[in-house]
Amino acid sequence: VQLQASGGGLVQAGSSLRLSCAASGRTLSNYAIAWFRQAPGKERVFVGANRRSGDMIYYADSVKGRFTTSRDNAKNTVYLQMNRLEPEDTAVYYCAADRSPILSAIRDVSTYDYWGQGTQVTVSS
Repeated sequence: VQLQASGGGLVQAGSSLRLSCAASGRTLSNYAIAWFRQAPGKERVFVGANRRSGDMIYYADSVKGRFTTSRDNAKNTVYLQMNRLEPEDTAVYYCAADRSPILSAIRDVSTYDYWGQGTQVTVSS
């Protein structure tokens, strides 16, 4: 499956952005989709994940209550709605896919076989 992330940009603190992750080559409903982010000089870290069925969603503590991930299987697209953005949210955001991630490892970078190219989110104070 090929993933294309988009929707990043430069916004002020307190603003909202919605990232999209569009899939091609395979049906997205067959994959769990996760979002990660990587700030300059730092490791890539987990943001949120949406299982294939969409029934279970996981978030990093740092974004819980502000970010929401959802999927539209008809459009083969997964979204990351980001509200009340903070300067600490500045990073390149990546979407990633895996057919059957082990739940205990759903937050691990190494779990995912397919990655999008990333989209830059910059939040100014």
